Amino acid sequence: MLKEAYPYYLANEAVYANKDLEVTDKYSGEVATYVAMADAKAIDQGIAAAVDATSAMAALAPYERQAILNHCVKRFQERAEELAMALCIEAGKPIKDSRGEVSRLIDTFRVAAEEAVRIEGEVLNLEISARAKGYRGFTKRVPIGPCSFISPFNFPLNLAAHKVAPAIAAGCPFVLKPASRTPIGALIIGEVLAETDLPKGAFSILPCHREGADLFTVDERLKLLSFTGSPAVGWDLKARAGKKPVVLELGGNAACVVDSDADLEDAVARIVFGAFYQSGQSCIGVQRIYVHTTLYDKFKQKLVEKTKGLRMGDPRDEDTFIGPVISEGEAKRLENWINEGVERGGTLLCGGKRDGAMLEPTLLENVPAGCNIVEEEAFGPVAVLEPFEDFDTVLEKVNQSTFGLQAGIFTRDLYKAQKAWDVLEVGGVVIGDVPSWRVDNMPYGGVKDSGLGREGIRWAIRDMTEERLLVIRTP
Repeated sequence: MLKEAYPYYLANEAVYANKDLEVTDKYSGEVATYVAMADAKAIDQGIAAAVDATSAMAALAPYERQAILNHCVKRFQERAEELAMALCIEAGKPIKDSRGEVSRLIDTFRVAAEEAVRIEGEVLNLEISARAKGYRGFTKRVPIGPCSFISPFNFPLNLAAHKVAPAIAAGCPFVLKPASRTPIGALIIGEVLAETDLPKGAFSILPCHREGADLFTVDERLKLLSFTGSPAVGWDLKARAGKKPVVLELGGNAACVVDSDADLEDAVARIVFGAFYQSGQSCIGVQRIYVHTTLYDKFKQKLVEKTKGLRMGDPRDEDTFIGPVISEGEAKRLENWINEGVERGGTLLCGGKRDGAMLEPTLLENVPAGCNIVEEEAFGPVAVLEPFEDFDTVLEKVNQSTFGLQAGIFTRDLYKAQKAWDVLEVGGVVIGDVPSWRVDNMPYGGVKDSGLGREGIRWAIRDMTEERLLVIRTP
């Protein structure tokens, strides 16, 4: 169970400033614990402390950064069940999915520990003409400085880890604003970081309301902003971030194509998972499903059967697959989008009923263009089916979205797989699986309204470091 109250972390120290933030059990709706909320003064102090820690963080040897990250791996392994239960309560995430996220948290810190000793430079041949004779060049990567991180509610542990772990590996101090609906996971990460030898001021983890968080974006002392969340908020932050680089991991409207040569049973099983795991609250959750006409009827029948068989209920129950969405308001929004799709000519195949924050896993077909459920990011347990005949045409259909995060293609044709990789306007193409698949050492991010830049430890370290050149002349 959760503690009665949690502090925020200011310059590595736990501060029980107040109990102003109520964190609810997303299934029962009851208050589960209280968290200290940071005000503008505390945020300013956290940024100042990060600035003061810049030199000390940069001076940490790679093996020292690695040791800090390895300590975190060990402690997360020891506290795995506590972390999973906290996630289950604060996010309403089914316990099996919660344990899966804890395993990914551990993977992310483990990979960061490995990469901490692999941030290397290059020897450059500068003698490209007679005037450059006797010159040698060298590059190395240096920490960019204090970083600002804003993490979302849907993966409170691992998406915070994808900012925190590479920052430590790179030698950057940081301030982190976790989602106010799900701050506990980030605060437990802070509790573990406070056990390490990180320099004073190296980290602050400061829950606060969005309207009080401007300093995370606009403060010029911060040298990088990395945000994961909704497109509307992300692009607004970028517009106000000033000169600092910005990394945005935003929303999606992920499509999955099932071609005529696909293994039907395998595709159905994977798409059920991709559309409905953690109640569809993933930016790469399957939302648009295009199935070749030769398979469509059989695929639809099997998918509807599997979807109707998903167990809903208390996320603490080991057999629960569908828990609540993050709030009743979000469930109502999705219910309205489903109803709009049906009213405008779509067919409801299963689901569609809501009880509070619980929404049945829902499948629709042939919803017309222009409806929210096909144009926008659903971020819930809803997917839409549509048949197709021509592969090139369906790729064009996939691209008819303002989003471009990942796409999944079920085909055994190598040339079609390569064509999809060539023409789809997305950050990643997954062949033989759903777009929802991700492992934590790969580059991950989108194009169009889905964001800027890439996460994944190596790629995040690149963003959190700058290249510095050395030229030596031999007279």
